[in-house]
Amino acid sequence: MTHPHQHNGYETGGGELRRVRSSGSRSRNRGTLFLLFLLAAFSFGKSSLAQQSDSTMPDLTQAPKVFPHVLRPYQSQKLPEPDFKNSAAVPGMIQDGKLQLSVEKLLQAVVENNLDIVFARYGNLYSETDILRAKAGQAPRGGQGVSIPSGLFAGALGQGLGGSTGFGGGGGGAAISGTARAVNLSPRGTFDPTLALDFSLDSTSSPLNSLRVAGVPTVTTHTASLSARYTEAFTSGTSFSFTFNSDRETSTQRGLRFDPSLTPSLSLTATQQLLNGRSFAVNRRFLTVAQTGRKISQEFFRQQVVTTLAQALNSYSDLVAFRETVRTAEQALQVAQQLYEDNKKQAEVGTLAPLDVVSAESEVAARRHNLIVAQTNLQQAEVQLKTLFSRELDPALAAAQIEPTDPLPEPKDSDIPKLDDALAAAQKNRPELSQAEGNIQNQEVAVTFTENLLKPTLTLFGRLTSNSLYGERTFADPAGGPPLVLPGGWSQAFSQVTHLRFPEYAVGFSLTIPLKNRSAQADNVRARLEERQAETALQRTRNQIALEVRNAVTGLMQSKAQVEAAQKAVEFEKQTVDAEQKKLAAGTSTPYKVILVQRDLFSAELAEVQARANYAKSLVEMDRSTGLTLEKHQISLDDVLRRTLLAGAASPAH
Repeated sequence: MTHPHQHNGYETGGGELRRVRSSGSRSRNRGTLFLLFLLAAFSFGKSSLAQQSDSTMPDLTQAPKVFPHVLRPYQSQKLPEPDFKNSAAVPGMIQDGKLQLSVEKLLQAVVENNLDIVFARYGNLYSETDILRAKAGQAPRGGQGVSIPSGLFAGALGQGLGGSTGFGGGGGGAAISGTARAVNLSPRGTFDPTLALDFSLDSTSSPLNSLRVAGVPTVTTHTASLSARYTEAFTSGTSFSFTFNSDRETSTQRGLRFDPSLTPSLSLTATQQLLNGRSFAVNRRFLTVAQTGRKISQEFFRQQVVTTLAQALNSYSDLVAFRETVRTAEQALQVAQQLYEDNKKQAEVGTLAPLDVVSAESEVAARRHNLIVAQTNLQQAEVQLKTLFSRELDPALAAAQIEPTDPLPEPKDSDIPKLDDALAAAQKNRPELSQAEGNIQNQEVAVTFTENLLKPTLTLFGRLTSNSLYGERTFADPAGGPPLVLPGGWSQAFSQVTHLRFPEYAVGFSLTIPLKNRSAQADNVRARLEERQAETALQRTRNQIALEVRNAVTGLMQSKAQVEAAQKAVEFEKQTVDAEQKKLAAGTSTPYKVILVQRDLFSAELAEVQARANYAKSLVEMDRSTGLTLEKHQISLDDVLRRTLLAGAASPAH
């Protein structure tokens, strides 16, 4: 035992007090350095995020990298702002107020600018965030075209794989006593490891009814408590936690061995599911469903792209048809105007009745009306087509006149596929079938999970805890001098912890057997019923697609026949008009008969134009129904998916 005035300054007012102050100063310096490190890391993290490109979409299936930007997981990721300006391809097609537009350029502009496609692309990005969420062990939220099976939440509706709290049972690590107790530890934590820190300062004054225990009527206790806990779960059904607890306590009661007392402890706890919750497939169910959901979202996106491209191709055919209609109406007006001029001259010389002049003039008015209607339809078709391949109708685009460079297709026998080949192509390529098959795969995951829930719950657990107790000890001097202080602190306490001086070992199992198991039975039956329903939906989709293919083949054949019939009708009407005009010149016909056959010719030409437009639309429907629209026009879905959401950075689709 050391005297305070003679050995190493252990007296309260001696050198030991100065050493304590020196240690406290070093602690404050370390704390200051730690705070400066956090501030520097936060500033560096913010600057790195600010430098991230605003024009690129990050991989949303991956969490932000922790190093060297340690604060990035706790900051919002940068996403590109939406740009509603047209891509560079649109103004590049405008020359001298004319917009030269081919089918290839149209499809490129649609892929880059169509807002329906941009909107659907966000739905695909939702599925990427679901994968990131599932990697943490949490339930995906679903999205466009993706539904999450209800069976995945059996037993804990709406929750993920577990909480992020610590492990229950077992009592505190610093409580050294011989009291018998039962230990029961259950799995906790998620696939994302969690670090929890708790710190508290507490001061308590307690009146006592006896002086025998504490030696004083009132006890005042000051406690500083620090707790750190690390928890993590794994897809094997294993979970563990590492916990550090430390208390520093001072008290006014007498007779204490240590005052202040230090009670740090370390605890390692592990659990393993042996029946319910043991399978990798069960614990990875959310990730499996999220990955399948991403494929479903891509197919949903492909369906939206195909639908939009088909709409654009049909609008392009309408535009070409309306231009042909305007040209036909202009020619009909010129013919009617010429007939009116000829009749007027003949009436002036008295070789024709004035009534024939009135009839010819009326025909001119009718032809002018038809031309105005055709021009109006053409203008409306241009506006509709512009909205399909642009994000905004800027003044230059709005004023530009579209000049389509590709004519309406001519009918060919090779355009009509064999029915069996068309059905096979549709069963292979239609995105609706891939979506339905993905939903069945997700339902199979739910069935597997609910079958696992039918098993009893058997958990094997173990715990190793190392406790300690140390601090300063004060002894009265038998000679009546100042009290003697034997120092003790963290080094001695940690030595006790690391050498397992006061260990606790616990191992055991927990078995729960639901005797009737009705809830799990209901969940399993419901999951299998939903699987049967998904299989029924798949067959219904197949039947609907087969019907669409048959209708498309029939429609294409009819459209081809209508074009051929319309072309023959035009040739016949041209011959009739030529013959009637020769009769009129020979004096064996009348101007009114010429007007009638010219009307028939105009109607036949309009019917031919409409038949050719319908044939073009039938080709579009044939490609859509068989799922070959993207393949036929050499558009890669991966290229469309990888496009930035900013129009200005879009790359060609072909």
